[in-house]
Amino acid sequence: MNIASKLKYIYRRQMFFPTFLGMIINPYYFARKGLAKHIGEFGGHISGRVLDIGCGSKPYEEVYAADEYVGLEYDTLKNRKNKAADYYYDGRKFPFDRDTFDSVVANQVFEHVFRPNEFMKEINRVLKHKGILLMTVPFVWDEHEQPYDYARYTSFGLRSLLAEHGFKVLEQRKSIDDISVIFQLINVYIFKMISARKPYTRLIVTLLMMAPVNIIGAVVAFLLPRNSDLYLDNIVLARKDNEADIQ
Repeated sequence: MNIASKLKYIYRRQMFFPTFLGMIINPYYFARKGLAKHIGEFGGHISGRVLDIGCGSKPYEEVYAADEYVGLEYDTLKNRKNKAADYYYDGRKFPFDRDTFDSVVANQVFEHVFRPNEFMKEINRVLKHKGILLMTVPFVWDEHEQPYDYARYTSFGLRSLLAEHGFKVLEQRKSIDDISVIFQLINVYIFKMISARKPYTRLIVTLLMMAPVNIIGAVVAFLLPRNSDLYLDNIVLARKDNEADIQ
């Protein structure tokens, strides 16, 4: 691996598994740190044949105990060019038979689903009985990937929807439930203002403006109490207990 490739690898890893270096270069430091923590702790439950819905670049594949890892993405020219999916679909019916997978993951995808009931029925259909579902879903976040951003879900809303579609919640967590929520949103605001600029310009602005916000946010979050009513993301581990009505 040459120096350029190694630097690219380090940078990409810091975007999803940020350490102290990520605090300096990652504008989504708090959000990604929280997701990596909870996904990593739940990763051992995701085993056998695994379906990753909205897999993107498959950044969390390494944390799962998968025997086979299958990525699924919405079928667009952009996704076919930029995503690491094994299958593409029409956004409605998954291209798999019933009871195909032991585990399903859907990370930061559900807010982009316009027909949530249909989506949950499809997950139920392709997941084996007693199969495991891991979902991460934003609660406090900006509109993103416009115009395909349709909803935000509370912890209660997700639990109710899962129960309605034949899933029992095994564990539910709230990621980044402290004052660092505010600092993360400040950096999202700054990043959106510079997102159209060249990559090197964005990196410089991150180092000069967003890195200090991350550092101050981490210190303040250490000093102040948590608030479970205000948080960035829902993390839900659930088990398929019943067949959903797929008619």
